[in-house]
Amino acid sequence: MVNKEEVAAVLELIRPSLQADGGDVRLVSVSDDGVVAVELQGACKGCPMSQMTLANGVERILKQRVEGVTRVVPAEAVQE
Repeated sequence: MVNKEEVAAVLELIRPSLQADGGDVRLVSVSDDGVVAVELQGACKGCPMSQMTLANGVERILKQRVEGVTRVVPAEAVQE
């Protein structure tokens, strides 16, 4: 099971890079199978490069630093 506090801590490390470009990220959920749902905010929200930011930035870093993370998806892609 993925530790939600570890995910949140790593997002805090990523946040300044996103904020430098006028964006931000909010942790929405972490599933038992390692799927992390986040909401991109600010300039990142409507940016055409947001999928690339998720995959090559947020997801890559979370997978490296938090054991059990399998992928990162936009919050709107998660069925409640």
